[in-house]
Amino acid sequence: MPPVLPMLAKSVAAIPAGMHYEAKWDGFRAIVFRDGDEVELGSRTGKPLTRYFPELVAAVRERLPERCVVDGEIVIAREGHLDFDALTERIHPADSRVRTLAERTPASLVAFDLLALGDESLMNAPLTDRRERLAEALSGVTAPVHLAPATTHIEVARQWFEQYEGAGLDGVIAKPPAGRYRPDERAMFKIKHERTADVVVAGYRLHKSGPVVGSLLLGLYDDRGTLQHVGVSAAFTMKRRAELVEELEPLRMDDVSGHPWAAWSEEAAHETARLPGAPSRWSGRKDLSWVPLRPERVAEVAYDHMENGQRFRHTARFRRWRPDRTPESCTYAQLEEPVRYDLAEILGA
Repeated sequence: MPPVLPMLAKSVAAIPAGMHYEAKWDGFRAIVFRDGDEVELGSRTGKPLTRYFPELVAAVRERLPERCVVDGEIVIAREGHLDFDALTERIHPADSRVRTLAERTPASLVAFDLLALGDESLMNAPLTDRRERLAEALSGVTAPVHLAPATTHIEVARQWFEQYEGAGLDGVIAKPPAGRYRPDERAMFKIKHERTADVVVAGYRLHKSGPVVGSLLLGLYDDRGTLQHVGVSAAFTMKRRAELVEELEPLRMDDVSGHPWAAWSEEAAHETARLPGAPSRWSGRKDLSWVPLRPERVAEVAYDHMENGQRFRHTARFRRWRPDRTPESCTYAQLEEPVRYDLAEILGA
């Protein structure tokens, strides 16, 4: 019965040998419950996602076994590539908007684990057994429900790691073949791409605990010479957060009007573009105010991949300051672009 928290993964640097391998999907993790006509889509936190994906509720009724619990990922694809932005648009309070988007950009469910079937719980069964039962249960299944490709060959997993990023996937997941399902425990391994980029530090947000840096606001120049916000870097010790306030004080601007991101303070700007600095469906009333800095300091950060080629998909990791680089040299041109790969090739594997 819901809620059930999903089993999690911990990051490792290389693909380990002797594992069960799957692609790492970039979507919303979901535990799917079906009991006849009753369907519940549980999120990673246990809260329901059901109302946001009415087309998947209908697909689950048609394509999953009569009574089951399945672990998977909700994704949206556009032009053969995963689109996380389209996914986040679904978390909307208006039912009419959700249903419009369900028709315009329908979601898919990629299933990769089976927790229960009929009256039988499979939580304590080894992964090899759960996978075999899942493959049987979804034999011949059709879109928008898919059985996630899997392999036990490390060379295939390495090939997936290189190829699948071109379709918007995140990396590779490695699972112990004999492992039981362990909710909310990091009992799997994730291997993600890591690259570095030189970025402009153009502001920061304060930490929730007090007047120290919570996150650095990062920018890159586009081909028109406009500084675009591309993400944040936030993983610092408390000592380092305090040091950063002092280091960045000479760059602090009292008047935001001369800053490249001055429009962040205008409510109208947030209606036409995804800009930080205003409450959102995700943040609610969380304070996202920021401290503007003259865009003169360059930092090297590590990142895994870009969302739609525009910004870092996840929080970037600060590596070092780059006093040898000019802000103007921090452009999108430095970023490595993965070779495009059609998502249909993966789901048809």
